[in-house]
Amino acid sequence: MSEEPSKWQQSINGEWHGYPSVFQPDGTHVGWNKVSRSSTHEGDRTTYRMDTKLDVRGQLRSRFEARDFEFGVLDGDQDRVYMGPDFMGSGQPFGGLVDARYYSPAWAADLRTMVHVLADGKTQVYSSLLYDGPTLCSVFNGVYRVSHDYPDSEETRERIDAFVESEKDAGNTPHVLPFKHAGRWTGTMQVFGANQEALGDAELQMDYRPLDLLRAEVSLSLTGAEELEARFERARNGNQHTFHGPDLFGNGFSYGRALYTSQHLTGTSVRIEGREFIIDDNWTMSVVWKIHRHGVLDKVVFGTIDWTPAEKVLTAQYS
Repeated sequence: MSEEPSKWQQSINGEWHGYPSVFQPDGTHVGWNKVSRSSTHEGDRTTYRMDTKLDVRGQLRSRFEARDFEFGVLDGDQDRVYMGPDFMGSGQPFGGLVDARYYSPAWAADLRTMVHVLADGKTQVYSSLLYDGPTLCSVFNGVYRVSHDYPDSEETRERIDAFVESEKDAGNTPHVLPFKHAGRWTGTMQVFGANQEALGDAELQMDYRPLDLLRAEVSLSLTGAEELEARFERARNGNQHTFHGPDLFGNGFSYGRALYTSQHLTGTSVRIEGREFIIDDNWTMSVVWKIHRHGVLDKVVFGTIDWTPAEKVLTAQYS
């Protein structure tokens, strides 16, 4: 272990506070898990600490009851290896994103976790898919905010506590895009190779136009360090989302604000494994796309995109 912290370790300095929501595999929201977590680097040792307070209904309540997590981490820019006893596995940093796979003995679950640190350096968008072998058993997701003086500053405590309560209110908000307004999402995406080397930026533009209350046509353009173009029709039936060509086909399932997708570009070997997370009431989204080519991971593309509304295309009808 190096005495110098990794770039990821430096980016997550401080104590992070959140109230991630807990979902059953069918998408039912069953509660929350209030969390404070920190990762400290001292000398050649990195220690991850996490305190949780579970507020969950149903059979998941006893399964996820665990407190006072503390485990060692082999910190590095290529791998963060979790040494136990609470988690065993590893996470791979891609700039402001970590993509992790690890096992929790206390929860008896294998986790696939993404954490996206936004450009403000103060906010994280987090999600974990928890598995029994190949079978999904639960989903956690939410937004975290950082503090550096929570125990000592009343002002910080008030700010963080208000944020955490707002997260509790927002946690079961469904991933539903604008019903009646056309518009456009735009943003600058970071592009990393599968080897975790930065390749540059790409500009994302998604034009969106509702066809009815459950369907919309989308035109996607990504230019720069990654090039993609696709037109497709998307539809929603409750938590189930589908993407029906002509250029892109696939489906997705949403747990609260987070939509997890699998998409295929027509006539190519390109497959996109995605997480699209609505951050606020203005449809700002954290987008993470893992782009596969020839059956293997090729690039990781992620960033924050902003919504600009256009005309209202579905209006009141009188005849």
